[in-house]
Order: sequence, then structure tokens, then C-alpha cells
Amino acid sequence: MVIFGGAEMKQSRGLGFKLSVLFGIFTIVTVILCGVTTYMSQMLIYRGQCERNIKNVAAYLASLTEADGEDFAQYRKYYEDHYAEVNIPIDADEYLSYEAAYEELFAKKYPGRTLGVDIEFDELDEDVQHAWFIYKHLYWLLTFEQARADFNLPYSYFLIPDENEHNVMYMIDGERSSRAGHLEFIEENPEYKPYHHEQGDEAEYMYLADTYHNDLDYNPVLWKTWETGEPQEGYMVWHNQWGDTYSYYVPVWIDHEKLGLVVTEIDIADVNTEIMKNTLRQVGVIALVLIATLAVAIYFINKHFIAKILRLESSVQEYTVSKDSAVVAEIEQNIKGHDEIVTLSEEIISMIIEIENYIKSLVQVNNALADEKSNSARMSDLAHKDALTGIRNRTAYEKEVQKLEWDLADGETDFGIAMIDLNFLKRINDTYGHEQGNYAIKKLCYIVCHVFEHSPVFRIGGDEFVAILRGHDFDNREDLVEEFKVQLEMLKADDTLEPWEKVSAAIGVAIYDKIRDSSVDNVFKRADQLMYENKKEMKAVRV
Repeated sequence: MVIFGGAEMKQSRGLGFKLSVLFGIFTIVTVILCGVTTYMSQMLIYRGQCERNIKNVAAYLASLTEADGEDFAQYRKYYEDHYAEVNIPIDADEYLSYEAAYEELFAKKYPGRTLGVDIEFDELDEDVQHAWFIYKHLYWLLTFEQARADFNLPYSYFLIPDENEHNVMYMIDGERSSRAGHLEFIEENPEYKPYHHEQGDEAEYMYLADTYHNDLDYNPVLWKTWETGEPQEGYMVWHNQWGDTYSYYVPVWIDHEKLGLVVTEIDIADVNTEIMKNTLRQVGVIALVLIATLAVAIYFINKHFIAKILRLESSVQEYTVSKDSAVVAEIEQNIKGHDEIVTLSEEIISMIIEIENYIKSLVQVNNALADEKSNSARMSDLAHKDALTGIRNRTAYEKEVQKLEWDLADGETDFGIAMIDLNFLKRINDTYGHEQGNYAIKKLCYIVCHVFEHSPVFRIGGDEFVAILRGHDFDNREDLVEEFKVQLEMLKADDTLEPWEKVSAAIGVAIYDKIRDSSVDNVFKRADQLMYENKKEMKAVRV
């Protein structure tokens, strides 16, 4: 029995060893096969994703340029004609200030006019055109750079092909180059000298219109895209001093005219590296699963692992579709024991919770930004509104005066200014109180706004109001002044009113005279003088 037992034990150990060897070989072969197949499938899937990515980004940028329509066409035309004359800072990281500078210069030189409506681009002077081009180029350069950063692409640019010479001009370049830097590049690469455009040697300004020669054989995809005017299925694979990349081209059409090509690129090395990383990660997971599977009985694995994985997969898929965080409770119900699947479930729960918190945080930030924007609008409104009467204040009046000055420069001279001053405000305040004084101010404001209902009214001082008369009120100013005085006389004659309700005020109206007046302020001063004379007639001048 002892011998038999020993033989049985020896046989058991041999079988276990053989099974261990067999399982080990099976595991190694399986891992290798899985590694190869995973790498191939990852190569197809990930490379396809990357290629779709650059296609989508190129199509997106092309749609942006086409949506800009005639503006982009004008920008391209001006670029080709004037790129050597414009100085664009190499380190510019925003375009809004340049847009504001252009709009300020435009408004100063062409007050009251709108580009494309009552003045065309070619009618603008050189300074305004240059300012427009600088802001326009920075807008598109930053747009392309932002798309590149958002989608992790090495290059995105806009080309203008010359099918006669087979040259390509980089209108929106994939990377910024200073004039000084480009001169250094030309010295280091003399083969590109024939395509250099003289623009100076400054290090602080961009070099524009970088041009290179591309034969048909050197870049068939580019020229096929340009010739047909349609994106091609294939990609251009580059192996040069700028790296190893895939390039994809999308033509831009505006008003049935080809204007250029949007180009996006992806780095081949990055694609291959990411594929290898994904493959190694997946092969590692497969190897661990195989070892665990071969170490225990199929029933145990199916009951305690495979079933859990399937439930977890179902929960994750449910969350992927519904985005409902209630799936966390389902995952928690399936967490039993202490194994890798439990850990993975906990990590997924943590990830889902973090995603939910992040989304809530984004919503809060978005709401906060919206509130801030609303507050800014309200603050801007308050800055131009008189707190007591609700009409516009002196700041708003000064802005309106600026608009009048621009109108004068444009030949629009039919306007007048009505100056109104409340009488005896100090007496009301001292005798009856400031609340009654405020009532008198608001009462006068109501009368002024009612009489001059077609004119903007401003409170420019404690008891001073100004109405700018144009159109109907300008043509009927004498009748309106008479109506104003009649309303005040009616209040004065009404014995049912309290003293502070019987509002008294002086008024003076002056109209613009091109011989006497050199500015709006001259009209204001004459209106103020006439008001003062009216006040003296009413014996309401403060002593």
C-alpha cells in the first residue's frame, strides 16, 4: 500500500508538472498570438481612428473658412498682394486687441459707416486695410493652432497651390517663423533660396508666405486634390526633416472658386508608439486572465469571475449609453469578494463618480460664467443710468455727444439741444426735505421725457436735464417748448398740489449753426446761456 501510494503520489506530481509545463507553453503561445493579433487589430483600429481624426479636423477647419465666405476670400487676396508689407508680431497669442484696434481705426476714419454695406474694402485706406489684415491673420492662425492643440496634431495649415509652377505657399503656416529665423533657415538650406520672399530681418515679426516647390511625383495626393477639387481617400506619407507624418488635404471653395487647401497632419511615430502601448496593455491583461483561468476550475472562474465581468461590462455599457449615475448602485451590488474584478469595479465606480462631479463642476462654472456675464451687462447698464430717475446719465450723454461729433464730420447737422434746469431745488430741500426735492426732480424728468418723447433725455447734474433734438422733435421744437411751459403753468395754477409738486423749471434750446458752431459743445453752451436767461426772466436765479 505504501509503494502504491508513493507511485500514485509520484504520478500525481508528474501529471501536475506536465500540466504545468503544458499550461505554461499554452500560456506563452497564447500570449504571443494574442500579442500579434492585438497589435494588428490595434494597428488597423487606432491608425484608422487617427486618420479619421485628421480628416475630421481638416473638414472642420475647411468648413470654418468656407463659412467666413467673402471675408476669407478678401483675406486670401490681400494676403497674396500685401504679405510683405505687413508687420505681425511673432509672439501674438490673441487677436481681440488687434480686432479692437482695427474697429477703433475704422470708426475714427469712417464714422457711422459699415464695411460691406456703405463702404467696400478696396475703398479703405492703407492703414485700415493693414489693421484689418493683421487681426484677420491672427484670428485664423490662432484658430488653426487651437485645433492642432485640441486634437494633438503636429501640424495644421492652409496652402495656396500654384499648379503652373507646382509651388505651394503656406498662407496659414503650421508653425510660426520669424523673419530672422527664416533667413537662418535659408542659409542652412540654400536649395530653398529661389522661393524666399524678401520681408526684412526682424526677429519680432512673422515671416509670411513661406513657399516650397512640390513636383507631381513628390506629392501626388496634394496635386490630385487640387486638380479634382475634392478630398482624396489616400494620405501623403512624409519622411523629411520636419518628421514622419501623414497629411490629409481638403479643398476650400467659396463662391464656386477654389481658394486653397486645408492640411492636417499626424505623427506616424506617435501613432505607432500608442499602438504598441495599447497592445502591451491588452496583452498584459490577457496574460493575467489566462494565468488566473488556468489556475482554477472552469466552473469557479465562470461563477466568480466571468459572470462578474459580464455584469460589470453591462453596467458600464448602460452608463455609456444612458449617462445615468444610478448604475453605480448596480455595480456595488455585484462587488463580492476580494479580486481584480472587485478592484476594477471600485475604480470604475470612482471614475463614474469623478465624471459626474466633473460634469457638475463644469455646469457650475458655466452657470457662474453666465451670471458673471449677466452681471457685467447689468453693471454696464447701471454705469449709463441715473439712479434716481432711471434715465441716462452724464456718461451716456458724453457718449451721445461723441456720436454727434462723428455725424457732424459726416455732414449730418440737423440737431438741437434743449437745456432744462429745475428752479428752487435748494429751497425745496431746505424747507421740505430732500425726499420732496427728489420728488420734484423726478416730476420734472417725467415732464421732459413726456414732452420730448422722440428724443434721448439725460440727467447731467443734480437739477439739470438735456434733451438732444433730432427728427420730429427738432422740426417741432418751438411747439414742444411752448407745450413744456404750458404744463408747468398748469402745475403752478393747481391749488390742490403741494408746493414741491408745483414744479418750476427754465429751458433753453439752441440748434446747430455751421457758421457759429465748431462743435457740439458750442451748441450746448448756447442752450445753457438761453436757459439761464429764461431763469432770470422767471426770477429763479440762485443768489
